[in-house]
Amino acid sequence: MRALPAGYVLIDAPDRIDAVAAHAYLTRSYWAEGIPLETVERSIAGSLCVAIQHEGRQVAFARIVSDYATFAYLADVHVIEDHRGQGLSHVMVEHFLAHPRLQGLRRWALFTLDAHGLYEQYDFSRYPHPERVMTRDDPDVYR
Repeated sequence: MRALPAGYVLIDAPDRIDAVAAHAYLTRSYWAEGIPLETVERSIAGSLCVAIQHEGRQVAFARIVSDYATFAYLADVHVIEDHRGQGLSHVMVEHFLAHPRLQGLRRWALFTLDAHGLYEQYDFSRYPHPERVMTRDDPDVYR
C-alpha cells in the first residue's frame, strides 16, 4: 500500500469520520447533489468508511457498502480540490482492497463519470454484460 504524503493521516475509526465534512463535498458532487446531512450520516453509519485528514481537517473520504461475503460497492470517493494530485484516492482504494473484511469477495462495483483511469489501475473494468445490469434511480430524491 502506498504511503500518505507527510502531514496526512488515514482515519478508519467510525467515530472519527466527519460526516459534516463529507456532506459539504457530497452535496455539491454530480452524484449526490443536494443530499441532506441526515442521509450522509445514515450512509456512514451503514458503511465501512475511510477518511484522510490534513492538519485535523478531513480532506478525503470513501465508503464501502458490503455483505462482507460476496459483494462490495465502492461509493462517495472524493478528495477536496486543494488536496488532489497527491495519491490520496489511491491510498483509500488500496486500504479497502487490503482490508481483512473485504477479502475473497466475488464482485466489487462502483459508478463513476470521470475516474475510470484511477479504478482501472486496480483491475476494475466496464461490466462485460451490461444487458444483465439494472438500476432503479430517483434523481430527484434530494430535492
